[in-house]
Amino acid sequence: MDRDAAAKAIDSFLRALDRDPDQDPDLVGTPDRVARAFIEELLSGYSVDVDGLLVQSLMRGHADVVAIRDIPISAMCPHHLMPSSGFAVVAFAPRSTIVGIGAVSRVVDAYAKRLALQEQIGEDVVHVLDKHVAPRWVACRIVLSHSCMRMTGGRSHDGPVETLAMVGDESDRETAYLAVGFGH
Repeated sequence: MDRDAAAKAIDSFLRALDRDPDQDPDLVGTPDRVARAFIEELLSGYSVDVDGLLVQSLMRGHADVVAIRDIPISAMCPHHLMPSSGFAVVAFAPRSTIVGIGAVSRVVDAYAKRLALQEQIGEDVVHVLDKHVAPRWVACRIVLSHSCMRMTGGRSHDGPVETLAMVGDESDRETAYLAVGFGH
């Protein structure tokens, strides 16, 4: 990512809104701060090798169900470049391979810190876990409050949005729903 180009673009954006970052004391340094925030924090997931992260964390083991709850998420809406926040729950039924719990949290964070719709974040999480862990099923529930829904357009929705992504046998769907708390 090109931090200088991003800072120049933010400077141009502010000027297009008739705000001069060189003249307004509240905006001095804003283009650099915004560029740094997007590159180092808000979109830092692009620099994470998710496959490598998971491969390093795989181990032999078994459990009926593993559920990692309340994984904090901060994401950016690709439509408005506005934040959303909330949590994820990831659950899976391992066969003979398990993965470090911290690695699952870092995978969720890596996908959330990209320009992606909420539904896509969950899909990416379940597919990469299915690829490397090969569980009987894997599910990812995401619950986010979107500032774009509160602050733009009709301002018609202030509550959280809940999505579920799942890979596995349809006969396991009810178990997966219970494991991630979907619909509760």
